[in-house]
Amino acid sequence: MNLRELGEFGLIDRLRAKLHPADRSVVVGIGDDAAVLAYDPASHVVMTSDMLVEGVHFREDTIDFHSLGWKSIAASLSDIAAMGGIPRHAVVSLAVPSAYEVAKLERLYEGIAEICQQYSTHVVGGDIVKTDGPLVISVTLNGEVEQGKALLRSGAQPGDLVFVTGTIGGSAAGLALLESGQQSLLPPDEQLALLAFHQRPIPQIEAGRLLAASGECTSCNDVSDGLASELNEIAAASGVAIRIQERRLPIAPAVANFARRCGRSATDWALYGGEDYQLVGTFRPLGYAALAAVFEMSRIPLAVIGRVTNGSGVILEKSAGGERELAARGYNHFAE
Repeated sequence: MNLRELGEFGLIDRLRAKLHPADRSVVVGIGDDAAVLAYDPASHVVMTSDMLVEGVHFREDTIDFHSLGWKSIAASLSDIAAMGGIPRHAVVSLAVPSAYEVAKLERLYEGIAEICQQYSTHVVGGDIVKTDGPLVISVTLNGEVEQGKALLRSGAQPGDLVFVTGTIGGSAAGLALLESGQQSLLPPDEQLALLAFHQRPIPQIEAGRLLAASGECTSCNDVSDGLASELNEIAAASGVAIRIQERRLPIAPAVANFARRCGRSATDWALYGGEDYQLVGTFRPLGYAALAAVFEMSRIPLAVIGRVTNGSGVILEKSAGGERELAARGYNHFAE
């Protein structure tokens, strides 16, 4: 069945059927002109928006539609995580070519439903329009964070330690594996690990909540455009310089192994690849022991990769000796 046969409202009904029932904070959900939500008056609302364009952010030869639905929401969940917030409700809009297969869109929404259920998030509305161009997925997600607890990019101070959660560089390595067709270079378990890094990233909601609750985190950002770009954003917003050590970058063994076997740089993937959706930021050095213990108890990897100093910009101390300045060379839509 195609979209001409089904129609806009028939498609809305089909996609809505893929979603889970909303929670009690949804007063009015899908089906009216707007959603009505009831939040705790002691909290602040946090809101983010992301857009994915076919051919720019994804291709059918590098991701299936179920995983695409997951990743579409994961990108926005990661923004909420970086603020220390709790995700609540999403609005998903599509611009769809009229010849698009309905089954693909249903798989997309199955992926959306899966990740929303995992993170107690509900789709409460959206819009669908026809386009002559590629498929476009737009996600607006809101959530809440306790008053005065939101994590910002602008609080880093000289002397603070620089941290990153999880591992980085995996998404870029997964994409390189898909584009190169060099799966034979890796054992099956490492292939699956790289594909999961790229196609099914895990937003760090719990890590963000732990950082917000600690009172020790002075700045935070999510690794969407690459570590170098995110660190430059923190340095600029905080009016400081940041120095990190290459040897401390948390790179998964599968990523390092693939880079070695295909002659690529795992460090470059970590610094510039993006779409890892881990958290990077700074915290007070006296709070390190307590924060590390909380993260260890929650089984969330937390790596200290550098420190904050006076000045500006971001410097990488290289494992082989020497150093170099890291420009904000992550993904930029309008850079040639």
